Amino acid sequence: MAGVYISYPFCSQKCTYCNFASDVLSAAKQRTYESALAGELALHRWEWAPETLYFGGGTPSLMPLETLAGYIAAVPAAALSEVTLECAPGSVTPERAEAWAKLGIHRVSLGVQSFVIEELRRTGRRHTAEIVRDEMAILARHGIANVNVDLIAGLPGQSMSSWRHSLEWIARLAPAHVSVYMFEIDEDSRLGREATLGGVRYGAGLLPGDDLVADFYEAAVSFLASLGIVRYEISNFACPGFESRHNLKYWRGEPYVGFGLDAHSFDGAWRWSNPDTLDEYLALAGPNRDFREKACAIDPEEEHFFVGLRLTEGIEPTAAERLRFSTAIERSLGTGLLERDGARLRLTPRGVLLSNEVFAEIIHA
Repeated sequence: MAGVYISYPFCSQKCTYCNFASDVLSAAKQRTYESALAGELALHRWEWAPETLYFGGGTPSLMPLETLAGYIAAVPAAALSEVTLECAPGSVTPERAEAWAKLGIHRVSLGVQSFVIEELRRTGRRHTAEIVRDEMAILARHGIANVNVDLIAGLPGQSMSSWRHSLEWIARLAPAHVSVYMFEIDEDSRLGREATLGGVRYGAGLLPGDDLVADFYEAAVSFLASLGIVRYEISNFACPGFESRHNLKYWRGEPYVGFGLDAHSFDGAWRWSNPDTLDEYLALAGPNRDFREKACAIDPEEEHFFVGLRLTEGIEPTAAERLRFSTAIERSLGTGLLERDGARLRLTPRGVLLSNEVFAEIIHA
């Protein structure tokens, strides 16, 4: 069954590394956006009952509770089995947690990124490890125990010692799910522009090298596995049964529909996206707007490899896919980036680190 993604692109501050379509804007602009998003939801013709609902951003945990309730009410709820809300540490209160639980939110994704105060301050984040600890306790008291913690490997000034400190906090807090993202510089972010120009602001002169970032990632894989938090996708780890049902749809090629700024949709054959600038999104809001006009047909065989190989379970190629991609498959097997498990193909540990090389081989086959 399909999933729903709702974008709420507002934050209390803009992180130095952020390249997402999100920003800190006036209350009036937020209200205008909230109204346009409500209108987009109201106009949608539901051809199926969604199974998962995911609020991303931005910082949707800052959303007024009545606004959040209205969006949830606009989505058919009969088949919903997972409702996730992204939260920035520092935005969880007992009142909000109680209200979220009553609205049917039972999974929260905390954008922690690091438990080391110096690393956090270089990115512009204001929380502390203790705030994360206290807010996870608040969520648990109100029945939201299914929590994801995001970490970033490769932040400015990060060392193996500081990385292990963050991992030790994971052991202490015991979340059900952890996401580990290997940091990539984006030239559209403040940190990215500074690094490109050879500057030092935002810790640009303290960025770890690629080899060290890979070491951070492999250390996390091993440490989390020792806690029973097992990798099921390149960047995602979970205790058994706590994998993100919504995100699995992306990697298994299942349909989903996105609402709001820069939201993406997929119906199994076509992909399309909403505008990625707020002014353009608001200008197109209204009953005559149809973002499907820019839909692109997918190549289902490429898609199967490109998204499916991100999963630890790998994929089972069809006979046609094996024939079409035979050269690329054999080359990646020969270089040790892919391995066979019966009829299945999956990335090796080295292949996970060099996954873009495998995907490029497939796309150019």
